This record gives sequence, structure tokens and C-alpha cells, in this order.
Amino acid sequence: MHVTPEQEAEIEAQRQETFSTRRSTSPGLEEILYQVIPVLDHGFIRVVDYMGDDSAVVQAARVSYGRGTKAVRGDAGLINYLLRHRHTTPFEMAEIKYHVKLPIFVARQWIRHRTASVNEYSARYSILDNEFYLPAAEDLAAQSTVNRQGRGETLTGDEAARVYELLRRDAEQSYADYQEMLNEDDGGEPLDPGRQGLARELARMNLSLNFYTQWYWKTDLHNLMHFLSLRADEHAQFEIRIYAEAMLETMKRWVPQTYDAFVNYRHGGAHLSSKGLAAVKRLIAGEDVSQAGSGMSKREWSELMEMLGREG
Repeated sequence: MHVTPEQEAEIEAQRQETFSTRRSTSPGLEEILYQVIPVLDHGFIRVVDYMGDDSAVVQAARVSYGRGTKAVRGDAGLINYLLRHRHTTPFEMAEIKYHVKLPIFVARQWIRHRTASVNEYSARYSILDNEFYLPAAEDLAAQSTVNRQGRGETLTGDEAARVYELLRRDAEQSYADYQEMLNEDDGGEPLDPGRQGLARELARMNLSLNFYTQWYWKTDLHNLMHFLSLRADEHAQFEIRIYAEAMLETMKRWVPQTYDAFVNYRHGGAHLSSKGLAAVKRLIAGEDVSQAGSGMSKREWSELMEMLGREG
């Protein structure tokens, strides 16, 4: 379950409210404001607030009145220029706030992006829901033999079934033990009125990293793009990448001109080292360039060849 019936009612009530404002708004983002976007088996993201749009970036860059002094076409050109030349502060003038429900192990990756304001659900104060992430069959993979933080071939047959059963069994058992230590059910009612439960801040210790937590995550557009450039990349771990891809779609609605520039210059582009650029120039000139003669490490050379769609 992504949201409870009570949460659905609250979200619907929020979506029925409207407010007049003199501030710039984003029509595309207004369409999905507060709306739950499902991610993984029980997770979601939803945009709960934002400030500014493409015009805020342009206005900050020009330090102008109102929505700027040039046409929309000129605005797009300026945004392209800013991203192409790695200007950052104009993109810090627009902000967005997400409500995210995610597995704890994904949250621990995510929190490494320290350029955001975060407020997480407190398991010291409240009881965590009995919801945990179980990978789909196609996402159960063995350890990669070439990348210590990556996945290799997908597990199949009895091996996959056994791993799935272990994940399910351990999560169910740990939550049952959690409730027993708390001496409380999901609604906070005592399981045994004659017994005192363990403090919530201690009982949570035994829960595994695939249980779901929730937080509010607020960041500016510049740091959102940095997050997405890393986490929406094909090399990112699947579970965080799927969140980033959903957020990428919200960015497209929020700041479509910046999104187009981001996809062109950052998300769909490539950065080269000085040695990599020199190797590309030599290849264009028709030279037969090898890794040994490029001055690049084997790994960097392999990455360059993959980037260019060539065999190393």
C-alpha cells in the first residue's frame, strides 16, 4: 500500500484547495501538486511545495524586474548558456519540496546529498508501519565481479526463490519482534496491558534496512540537478534511480526550459578530462589511438570508449 485511505482523503482535500497569488506559478507542476507518484512496491514521491520557475532563473541572471526583459525564446537561450557554462547561483533561486516514502537503505544513500533540508519520520515518537521493500524477481542480482558496488547477473530459479524468502522472512520476523518489544500494535494499543513495553527509540534497533521511512526533502534547483545527474544515471543503484527518474518527470513539469537544457548538457551529455579530450581529437583526426598511448588509465579509457560507443 502506498498511502492509507486517511492519507488519500487528506491529499484529495489539499488538491481541492486553491489560492490566489501574485507570484509566478508553474502550470505543469500545479496539475500534480500533492499527488502521490508510486515508486517501488510501497514507496512514493509527491511535490508538496515549490518556489519559482524558469522565469526565476532568468530574472536572477538578469537581475531584472518581473518576468524578465526578453522573449521566452531568449529565456531558453540564456538558461542553455548558464547550464553550458556551469553557472549555479541563478538556479539556486528556485526551490522545491518533496514528500518521499522510501526504504531506509535508500534513505541512507540519499542523505549523502547534504545540500537539502530534511525532516524524517521519527521512530522515537511514532511506530513505523509494517511495510518493507522486497525487490522484484528481475532485480535480484548477484554481486558484480567488476564493480564492488554494482550488480551482476540476475539470480534465477531456486536461488532467487531462496533469497526472496529470506528477505521476506527476516522482515516479517523483525517487525513481529519490534511489536513484541514495544508491546503495542500498529495503532499504538497495548498487546498485553499487564506488561510494560520497551521505549520506541530502542525497539526500532532491530528493524532491517528494507523497512520504509518517510521524509520531507527541500532543495534548490541547482542541487536538485546535481542529485539527478548522479542518481538518475544508469550506473546508480536501481532503487534510488527509480526515485530520481520519477523526480526528473516532476522537474520537466516544473521548469521545462531548464529541464531541456539539463537533459542536453548534463543528464544526456558527457564530461571529458584533458587527456580524454586530446584522445578524441586524435581519433577525429584519423589516428589509431590505444589506451597505452593515450596516457589514460585502463578504467578511464574503458569509460571513454563506452561513452563513444567504440570497442576498447
